[in-house]
Amino acid sequence: MRGDFYKQLTSNLETARAEGLFKEERIITSAQQADITVGDSHVINFCANNYLGLANHPELIAAAKSGMDSHGFGMASVRFICGTQDTHKQLEKKLADFLGMEDAILYSSCFDANGGLFETLLGPEDAIISDALNHASIIDGVRLCKAKRFRYANNDMQELEARLKEAREAGARHVLIATDGVFSMDGVIANLQGVCDLADKYDALVMVDDSPRRRLRRRKRPRLPRILRCDGARRYHHRHVG
Repeated sequence: MRGDFYKQLTSNLETARAEGLFKEERIITSAQQADITVGDSHVINFCANNYLGLANHPELIAAAKSGMDSHGFGMASVRFICGTQDTHKQLEKKLADFLGMEDAILYSSCFDANGGLFETLLGPEDAIISDALNHASIIDGVRLCKAKRFRYANNDMQELEARLKEAREAGARHVLIATDGVFSMDGVIANLQGVCDLADKYDALVMVDDSPRRRLRRRKRPRLPRILRCDGARRYHHRHVG
């Protein structure tokens, strides 16, 4: 039985290689920045999340060293047990103030943030309505949740309204609309005002993954809360990457 299993794995890997789908790690031997060294090559890096070069900023490096001097290296536990330190709460407070929100929660990765969101908030009695072009992390998070699932065509407000009616007719206790602020694969900007107008009309919640939009705007403070009026039906989930 185990021999057959390993043979199947080997066959799958050989097929992936033959079809050009086998992925190997790129081993970087320099700092993470716009230009990096991979093997013997000096290349420009277009695929990292270090958009602003903060990973190499002298002030950030100095702050990290200072943090290790005062708090050590690592949390020694998950946050829920004994891994939350004062520096985490200080950063969350600064992020919440900057975003104009009541509070903020730091996650170890953007994918995990969306992966753990829906299951925490909603149950089998509820419904999630998701844009068809949402990021994979939102899609996976929705799949992990036991709520009823609906999908509408990208930025199609007519279809969103139809799904909202379906969810209400199905007797959903709470309805949440999930959308990216900017759809990362093609750069389309979500019709957030339209989404929030429909949310008000059908008493639904709104979750916005606004990380791509945050990188597009050149403003000292985020614009999203100022352009939307959701009459209390608003719930924003912002992902921030370096």
